[in-house]
Amino acid sequence: VKIFAPNIEQRDVVNHLEGSPAEEKRNVLVESARLARGNIQDLAELKASEFDAVIFPGGFGVAKNLCSWAVDGKNCTVNEHVNSTLQAFHSAKKPIGLCCISPVLAAKVFPGCEVTVGQDKNVDGRFPDAETASAIAELGCKHICKNVNESHLDKANKIVTTCAFMCKAPLHEIFDGIGTMVQEVLKLA
Repeated sequence: VKIFAPNIEQRDVVNHLEGSPAEEKRNVLVESARLARGNIQDLAELKASEFDAVIFPGGFGVAKNLCSWAVDGKNCTVNEHVNSTLQAFHSAKKPIGLCCISPVLAAKVFPGCEVTVGQDKNVDGRFPDAETASAIAELGCKHICKNVNESHLDKANKIVTTCAFMCKAPLHEIFDGIGTMVQEVLKLA
């Protein structure tokens, strides 16, 4: 297992203690190295031929830094290294795992694919970003409604997705969904 991140400036920095924007600038690779405890490489160096699969975590950083979904929605652009990584694994028929908001990357890069970001309606207030499913459909992809503890496998494209924190759920349910996504990716690898 190796961890990669793009060597780019973050769109913005948030002080999560106060929930407010910070004036400082940070680099995505440097911040990712902090989280990964330094064992990380620039995404530009990733070679799909050296790996059996790729998994993209989610989080708002995906929507801000790996693509511009947070600002542009379905009209977003995908970072060039993220796009080329997804294309390389797809072309090699290797599995791709995506969780939380990262399934929008597949929706943008692979028209016609099937993904899930949870539900297409805000069921019991648990899916506050349910409109993301409609945007995925507008991109020409099929959104599959799944519960937080489930994942969806697009067999034709070898793309496995789960909604994770797109659902307001207890952590153990989010953990279960991510676990099913990882297990499906490993079965395909």
